[in-house]
Amino acid sequence: MGGAHHDGAAVANHGRPVPMFDDGLAVPRYPAGSGTGAPVAPLPLSGHVALVSGGSQGLGLRIVRMLAERGMRVVLASRSAHRGRAAVELLGDLADRVAVRELDIRDPGSVARLASWLDRRLGRCDVLVNNAAVLIDDDRDGVATVDLEVVRSTLETNLLGTWRLTQAIVPLMYARRYGRIVNVSSGLASLAGMRRGLPAYRASKCAVNALTRMLADELASAGILVNACCPGPVHGDPNGARLSASADAPVWLATLPDDGPTGGFYRGRTPLDW
Repeated sequence: MGGAHHDGAAVANHGRPVPMFDDGLAVPRYPAGSGTGAPVAPLPLSGHVALVSGGSQGLGLRIVRMLAERGMRVVLASRSAHRGRAAVELLGDLADRVAVRELDIRDPGSVARLASWLDRRLGRCDVLVNNAAVLIDDDRDGVATVDLEVVRSTLETNLLGTWRLTQAIVPLMYARRYGRIVNVSSGLASLAGMRRGLPAYRASKCAVNALTRMLADELASAGILVNACCPGPVHGDPNGARLSASADAPVWLATLPDDGPTGGFYRGRTPLDW
């Protein structure tokens, strides 16, 4: 799951050595048990830890890069640790702010292992970007004819996987009375514009939107802001300009101030109809 072991220590601010994880992420040491217990004041972004699922390519990798550029330490979660490590090599000087962990959000054991690792190694997770998803049905599929196994498989990843990972990470946010959860959804999930085509995907993302609203209401008193966003199309973008624009909304929502919105659905920074 992790990379090769590294001996020695990396040098942090003021020349003080900090421990380096097996996967090369240098982080300051926190007090034992800091992932549970009494709340503490949130640090600036440079002290925050972000987890991005589906982070090894495309939009997910751009979100990883942009959060690292803002000073966060980022955990890039990918179904393939090999692909994740290859992706980190593309990040240049930001690579030492990013750790790679293997994660299959469909697998309860995989999710539990990652949550345990975060608690033991970092003692915190301040930001969760639920980006991992699948689109396996066809635009020609109809609601009356789509293979329900396709629907089941889509829901298992897009809804239940997102829900499972969120349940595992929320306790780390509760402990610090701070958190930002960003559910990457789609404009195709808007009930206001619901129509035929891609029924499994549309239904799964519509359910993610409902999950967003429920979580936002439930977690607001704990200082945890929960929002959904539609990143827009990211394909056919050789220069990456569209990808950066698509990543703006999730990164904005991941870095909201304490008085920022919760329970919203956005394209860019503009609210969308549910």
